[in-house]
Amino acid sequence: MSRDLVALPKAHLHVHLESTLRPSTLASLGGAPPPAVFAGFGAFADYNAAVRTCLRSAADFERVAYEFCLDSAADGVRYAEVTVTAAAHGARLGIGPAAVLDGVLSGLRAGSDEAGIETRVLIDHSRRRPLPWAEESVRLAADHPAAVVGFGVAGDETAPISPYRAVVDRAAAAGVHLVHHAGETAGADSVQEALDVGRAERIGHGIRSLEDPELVARLRDERVPLEVCPSSNVVLGLVPSLAAHPLPALVEAGLVVTLNTDIPAITGRTLSAEYAAVRDTFGCTDEDLARLAGAAVDASFAPPAAKSRLHHDIATWLSAD
Repeated sequence: MSRDLVALPKAHLHVHLESTLRPSTLASLGGAPPPAVFAGFGAFADYNAAVRTCLRSAADFERVAYEFCLDSAADGVRYAEVTVTAAAHGARLGIGPAAVLDGVLSGLRAGSDEAGIETRVLIDHSRRRPLPWAEESVRLAADHPAAVVGFGVAGDETAPISPYRAVVDRAAAAGVHLVHHAGETAGADSVQEALDVGRAERIGHGIRSLEDPELVARLRDERVPLEVCPSSNVVLGLVPSLAAHPLPALVEAGLVVTLNTDIPAITGRTLSAEYAAVRDTFGCTDEDLARLAGAAVDASFAPPAAKSRLHHDIATWLSAD
């Protein structure tokens, strides 16, 4: 009998706050539910932009962050790094990125205290947005070292990271971790650039790394974790079906693979459901799933004591009858 996957202690590393809204919250904010099927990545981007416009104040971000904590904890997530596009929201609302982040952090604090989950923030920046926004995002991250652990570029992966070289260098000098989206909508070259120019410590997605054997060897040898989000890849039309997803090939290649949701409100799958889908589709054992959970713990930017607790609790879950 397979063990309860909600009870599996989990770390969640790749999830966008704006894509975690409860259906009831989205409706109360004037948003529409996602379509059953997206006609390509562009259609998703349009829908995602519409959802973002429903968040109209720092209080809205506080509410969503608070609910994210409660929902994550109920799903067995013990530690989460949630991604927030602070500068773009701040510019859109005319309140600045600091006010957006303050709302998020307030909600995370309240939700973490109530639900017993540990959270951190990753600030991302679209490659197509103004460079000063990225600079401000890094300053904001550096000003909140206990709460904000990383910065990364996202958005159109065909756009180069090279314009952000100085921003990346400043982030690294300030102790801000670097996590970039790559190898999702663009090929292996985007992953290579994220490593070489972006100084990436983890790769958001990275599923197209398999297109380049030399890159695969590098990722394996340097133990660079991939934040793999199977259901998101399928819903967004990047992979034809879950059965066709390259996750088993990534694991077989010896890469560090972590399992994540990316956009759970759109896929309709919690992190536990993501684990269940992978188990059912690929015949994973509980030992396989525990290894995926452990890989996420190791790949996280959680404090050592939190990692130790999570590893202990994963082992306890696996040893239980």
